[in-house]
Amino acid sequence: MSNLKDKVVFITGASSGIGRSCARAFAAQKARVLLCARRGERLVILAEELRKEFGVTVHSFVLDVRNRTAVDKALTSLPDEWRGIDVLVNNAGLSRGLDKLHQGLHEDWEEMIDTNLKGLLYVTRAVLPGMVERGRGHVINIGSIAGHEVYPNGNVYCATKFAVRALSRGLRLDLSGTPVRVSEVSPGMVETEFSLVRFHGDGERADKVYQGLDPLTPDDIAEAVVWCATRPAHVNVSEVVVMPTAQASATLVHRK
Repeated sequence: MSNLKDKVVFITGASSGIGRSCARAFAAQKARVLLCARRGERLVILAEELRKEFGVTVHSFVLDVRNRTAVDKALTSLPDEWRGIDVLVNNAGLSRGLDKLHQGLHEDWEEMIDTNLKGLLYVTRAVLPGMVERGRGHVINIGSIAGHEVYPNGNVYCATKFAVRALSRGLRLDLSGTPVRVSEVSPGMVETEFSLVRFHGDGERADKVYQGLDPLTPDDIAEAVVWCATRPAHVNVSEVVVMPTAQASATLVHRK
């Protein structure tokens, strides 16, 4: 098991859900935690919580990963002690809408593509050269069961997560011959703000997604992410798919 103490772990979309749980899980390993998200007030609260509970060093900043200029500026202006990123967790992502393609909203498509795909690319492009140069690093992409199976009305969201899976594999090929590792962790049904965001704030509809079963928690996924990051240096966990026991596929879910 690799020791993460004092390693710099950068987590995007860290203000809630899986990102927040990853921040706590890495802090519990005594890593130095670098956090970004769009909601700065939540980051401030989380950073203080991590310092008090785990006694770790935290640096946080507001960032919308869809903005390439902002990504480049934020990462090039990091304090010197935070530039040597050891682990990148590309967590920022979302789903908007659950409509047939011919009924979908263009703005929903653009938000998903810009966040899930282009945002991941922008951040990885900014971080990865340093990892290659230093001869160490690990990129962990948060995928989805939607990147393994297409489901009805999932069209564009599934397409973005299939792209994350392809990029993870492509990165692995591009980094062959270097010590830099690449992993993808693909969750099934996790109870977060995911469905609330997907349904544009319709809480009643979002709640129904998880009724009658025990879904995964964000902590379950964070545990898998940390497990990937703590394997010995000669071990690269390429893909992990994590689903609730009640979920057999993207669409087959047993409800009580």
